[in-house]
Amino acid sequence: MSLSACRAVIRSSASAIRAVHRLDPQLYDEKIAEAAASLRKAQLATKEFPSIANAGFLHDAEKEYAEAILTRALVDSTALPGPSDLDIGIPAWLNGLAEAASELRRHLLDRLRHDQADMAETLFVAMQDVYEALLGVDYPDAVTAGLRRSTDALRAVLERTRSDLTTTLIQLRLQRALDKAGEESLPRGSDTR
Repeated sequence: MSLSACRAVIRSSASAIRAVHRLDPQLYDEKIAEAAASLRKAQLATKEFPSIANAGFLHDAEKEYAEAILTRALVDSTALPGPSDLDIGIPAWLNGLAEAASELRRHLLDRLRHDQADMAETLFVAMQDVYEALLGVDYPDAVTAGLRRSTDALRAVLERTRSDLTTTLIQLRLQRALDKAGEESLPRGSDTR
């Protein structure tokens, strides 16, 4: 029962993250409620069995649940709920935060495609802030459940995103400069049609 509940958490959380990217808050709320209910079932089923609870699949479910909630909070620029707010373990929360920051890349690129460069820059700053905060967590991987690997993966995503964002912003500035130069070179009263 706990394994199937954990799998349901992961599926619903993934759907909730997709809903964030699609700007569908109603679907997000539905899927995150499903994920929360399944997670509580899994936690309850493993409460009396620590060896099962620590086998890894509950951690993965908690991590995915945290990722979904933290992704939305980062996109919306709202306060991040902590591990106790979500009733999950600290390692799952930390790894979920790293993955949520990586999810911002997709949202950032979508905002660039929709000519929302300011929003894209805000998301990039959030990615950087998360990365810098996670660098300060200096505990062995056995305690943090592989956070170092998640942080390294975030760094790679951050660098690719920095490159894409910089290139796009330079292109936008160049386009504006060309448009302005074109407007200034036209004689007054001339018709460009």
